[in-house]
Parts: sequence; C-alpha cells; structure tokens
Amino acid sequence: MNRKWVLFGVLVVIPVVALVGCSNNSTVPTQKAAAPQSGEAKPDGAKGDEHAHKPGTHGGTIVALGKDSYHAEAVFEKGGKVRLYMLGKEETRVQQVEAQTLSAFVTPEGSTDAVPVAFKPEPQQGDAAGTTSLFVAALPEGLAGKKVQVTINNINVGGERFRIGFGNEAHGDAMPAKKATAEEQKLFLTPGGLYTAADIKANGDTIPAVKYRGIRPTHQANLTPGQKICPISRTASNPKFTWVIGGKTYEFCCIPCIEEFLTTAKEKPAEIKDPSEYVKK
Repeated sequence: MNRKWVLFGVLVVIPVVALVGCSNNSTVPTQKAAAPQSGEAKPDGAKGDEHAHKPGTHGGTIVALGKDSYHAEAVFEKGGKVRLYMLGKEETRVQQVEAQTLSAFVTPEGSTDAVPVAFKPEPQQGDAAGTTSLFVAALPEGLAGKKVQVTINNINVGGERFRIGFGNEAHGDAMPAKKATAEEQKLFLTPGGLYTAADIKANGDTIPAVKYRGIRPTHQANLTPGQKICPISRTASNPKFTWVIGGKTYEFCCIPCIEEFLTTAKEKPAEIKDPSEYVKK
C-alpha cells in the first residue's frame, strides 16, 4: 500500500513496508546478559579489557576487583570450605581490608536458586587489628564437590565497594593436580646460574606450586633480632617454604618469593647471599 502526500504542489508517493511478525503484542526478545560493571570482578582468564592471571599461590582462582585495582584468590577446599584471600594490585601482595562479614550467594550449576552464605573474616598472622586478609565460608549442605557459582555483592576495600563473582569445577573431594606451565618448567626444572641439576633433584624434580600445594603462606612483619627473614619480602620466613639453590637451603614466606629469588639466582647470581645473611639484624 502506498500513501500520497502533496508537498509544495508536488505529489510524493511513499511506500509503506509491512513488518512481518512484529506488533505491539509480540513477545519481547530475551535480553543478553549485561556486561560486568566497573566494580565487578571477572574470573581468571576473562576476555576483553581484563588480562589473564597466573594460577593462585594456593591453587585457587584469581579474580580482579574493578580494573585490577585489587585481586582475590578463591580456593575451594575438601569438604566444602571456601577461602577468599585478599591481594593487592600485584597478585603477590597480601591486601589487608576492613574486617567485615561478606554476604554471598551460591548457585549450583543448572539451577536458578541462590543459597545465601556468609564469608567470615579470619585474620592471618601479621594482619593489623580490625583488618583481615582472609575470609572463610562453608558451602551449603550437599554442594561440596559440585560445580557452583559464588557471588558476593558488596565488599569494601580501601574505601571502595566491589562485587565479586567466581566459580569452581566439580572435583569431588580432591582438587585436580596442577601441571607445570612452560614458564615454570623453564625456571624450576632447568639449571642456570647458581641453580644446578643437583638442586633440582634435591627439590624433588617438581615446582613449588605442586610441592607446597595447600600450605598457607604467612607474612609476619613484626620481627625480632636473629629471626630468619624471607630474602624477597623481608617478612618472617616460613620453614615450610624452602628451596635448595646452589646446594644451600633458603627459607621464604610464600611461593611467589621463591620464584623471584630463583630468577635472580639464575640471572644475577652475584646478588645472592648465603642463607645466614637473611636474618633480622
């Protein structure tokens, strides 16, 4: 059907096109999921503006808060316990935040029913009074070992509020064994500088992320003279985190510090001191 109009004495014919299948009574198309807001965390490996993160020190999932303003590592443990470690802009830095209870919701795979849970603050050694760098929660009954999505709608970090979302893979009562990346194999399983083949054998022909899986790091800053310190962080070393380099055993506070120290030992061996030198004066 055409409509005719007279404009300034000129006859204009305008065709009218029918829209098939579209009317005021038609069904509204399903909306696509909204893009995460600026304060919402994306999980490890997210695409877009977020960069991929290295596996967490505790074998968990790293999520970024905002645009990498801060980070957190989510660890799903045997029996249904979930730990949320707070980290700084650099993922190797522990981030202390205000001690607060985090209201979260757990949604099982294939379900739309979200079950509320609470993440309670559990300050680690070295956390200042009134702050924490760790939150802990227990999955609702029957969800341990199943694939779930956890959402924390409000967490206060440095005066800013963020939303965190993270999930896991169904793994029963055991976490899957971590495989060494090409970068880790090159660093820990090949000799160089002060690092020898004998050192690699002494360390168990493995990488720290596997050898020390599940061990919680400590970052004690208040030291006494004579106390051993981590060569990298200069906080108290932990005898559970050791690595043999040049035939000598060094103590560290966490796995990332082992990586950084070994890199120096291979690339700048002259900068490495004897283990006895890494002591609080």
